[in-house]
Amino acid sequence: METQLETRPTNPQPGQELCGASSARDRLRRIVEEHYDFIWRLLRRIGVPADGVDDAAQEVFLVALRKLEAIERGSERSFLFGTALRVASDRRRARARSREVPTADELDAADHAPAPDELTDQRRARQALDEVLDAMADDLRVVFVLYELEGMTSGEIADLIGVPAGTAASRLRRAREEFSRQVKRIRARLGRTGGQS
Repeated sequence: METQLETRPTNPQPGQELCGASSARDRLRRIVEEHYDFIWRLLRRIGVPADGVDDAAQEVFLVALRKLEAIERGSERSFLFGTALRVASDRRRARARSREVPTADELDAADHAPAPDELTDQRRARQALDEVLDAMADDLRVVFVLYELEGMTSGEIADLIGVPAGTAASRLRRAREEFSRQVKRIRARLGRTGGQS
């Protein structure tokens, strides 16, 4: 008696496709849940205007979705970080080309401060920080933001940006010096203008 061997079809069955898609969706959901806040803050602090941060963050995660299979497990944060740097750079260049300056009303639209004077103080502080960070070179700005604002260690930063620990520490030292210079410059300007920016 002859026995025929069954062969599996080369195309996956509908249930098999859904399983793979479900797994990819779950992985993307975990990536977003674990890293969205970090990416949003990073984008804002490296020069994406407040009214464009949500769109920029969405762009970062859309890139991650398109390249999900290529992202090694455990290196999702590094991938998102690099993507965020590119997205922020593109947004800054586009803003510089358009020369649009957001109005005070646009900057304040998303804030829910209880008192107008507090809102004004917060807006001025944010504008001053943005001005200082905008004046810094990108490589220094990124290290400064990750260390001073995100609370990462210099070792974590070195791993994330792919440089030796000594390079990260050197950039951080230079970034702090540049930050101090920019703060002094702003204070001197405000002193000359009577505290009005």
